[in-house]
Amino acid sequence: MRSLAFSVLLLSSDQELHDKIQHTLEGLRLTVARDVAAIPRAALKQGFDAVLIEARRGALHEFTEMSQLVEPSRAMIVMGSRSVLARSAEILQAMMSGPGRLFTRSRQNVVLEEIIESKLGEFVKGMRNGSARNLHPMLISAVERPLIAHALKETNGNQIQAAHLLGMNRNTLRKKITELKIPVKRHKAATTGLA
Repeated sequence: MRSLAFSVLLLSSDQELHDKIQHTLEGLRLTVARDVAAIPRAALKQGFDAVLIEARRGALHEFTEMSQLVEPSRAMIVMGSRSVLARSAEILQAMMSGPGRLFTRSRQNVVLEEIIESKLGEFVKGMRNGSARNLHPMLISAVERPLIAHALKETNGNQIQAAHLLGMNRNTLRKKITELKIPVKRHKAATTGLA
């Protein structure tokens, strides 16, 4: 059973970074470990809402390992320098306690539009500075692919149910699956072998 408190895992061996993030995330459940092997089992069972991994030798392996331990669709995983992690902690704290408060004790109260707005702001600014074009179709396809993939996963690969969940026609869904090259896996229910 997951705790209702927002929980963060920090993977770093830098004590100064530990202290800074602990101070920033005061009031949130923070677990600190030097690497994946040092994470307390009890903390792993409770799960994490965010994982911050210091970019250093072996960090890519830790990132891959954390992606297997933590459900990526239910947790934010950030890997970066100490300054990136410190900034990520500030953003998490602002999301938790700011006037627009994105997260509350109940995970069902997360407002999707506010989360997307907070994430897109920096992305659009960065794209503008790089003089990018066709931002709208690029973002729509970037969001559409994982949305369809998650709907298919949720419906166990059933395209009719996924189309209903997404609010689109089954033929439209099939066309998008082909266009976006989304793998469709359907898991069969286990048979009991009774005759």
